[in-house]
Amino acid sequence: MILIDAYSQIFRCYHAVRHLNNSRGEPTNALLPFTRLLLKLQHDFPGERGAMVFDCGRVHFRLELNADYKANRPPTPEDLKQQVPVLRELAAAFGWPLLEEPEYEADDLIAALAQATREPVQIISSDKDLAQLVDQRVSLLLPGKNGAGWERRDIAGVLKKFSVPPAAIVDYLALLGDAADNIPGVPGVGPKTAAEWLHIASLDELLASPEKIPNQRQRARLLESTELLQRNRKLIRLRSDLPTRLLPVAETCARQSPDWEKIAGICERMELHSLLRQLPRSERISPENDELPLFAATAASMPKSEQPIQGDLFENL
Repeated sequence: MILIDAYSQIFRCYHAVRHLNNSRGEPTNALLPFTRLLLKLQHDFPGERGAMVFDCGRVHFRLELNADYKANRPPTPEDLKQQVPVLRELAAAFGWPLLEEPEYEADDLIAALAQATREPVQIISSDKDLAQLVDQRVSLLLPGKNGAGWERRDIAGVLKKFSVPPAAIVDYLALLGDAADNIPGVPGVGPKTAAEWLHIASLDELLASPEKIPNQRQRARLLESTELLQRNRKLIRLRSDLPTRLLPVAETCARQSPDWEKIAGICERMELHSLLRQLPRSERISPENDELPLFAATAASMPKSEQPIQGDLFENL
């Protein structure tokens, strides 16, 4: 099962290509790389189950814990907002179920879906919170550097990245805090110190026996932050309960075959002409079709950002 943190990939695509519009002045800079991503996913993971999981906004149970949770995040850029309906339309045309649920952030819903199935799960996201889910059955997938396929982050990969195992990620992030989510951490504690402490003992054990920390000043900082740490763990720990309407997961996450005609129509409508070359051929999208003269344009006449993909579908991201 492939579970995709939709907005993490949409923002990544949005920042990969800038200042791209069609002849009507409509922004298409996120649409182009996102469609390439969908093509790559279809090529690399043509499985039967998966979902594109979306945020529904800030959730009340976290705001009750911290009223300033994610309050520092800037509003979504207007040119991206304009593209979101078409991005969703494209994902659905590629056969991905689009899932979102009130009071669930995308990470929460991904966690609940992953824990409600017994099959192997791969999560496409760069969100470090999701590392807490990694185990023998669940792993993370990150687009490789320079278009080199995918980087799979398993238990060993999480340990290499954060210097703590997945089981300690919640405690690790509670100590560090998260500036992106407006979650303050323990003053003076960085990644190295947090990892060192958690190699000594779990956070609960350290709070119960602070003498395990040899440095007196650090020990005092830990004890002064007891309430903060308990709150942070509640903020960072992902939900595991799945709404009954999304059961059984095998049906909820059943992927459909791509509707290539619809995908081609969206690409035509949004003037993503170079992408038509990447779709399976049909009479409707044939270069010889007189109704699509722009399709026959040479790559040399196109903007570099919209030239046909050579080799890896992700190489221009």
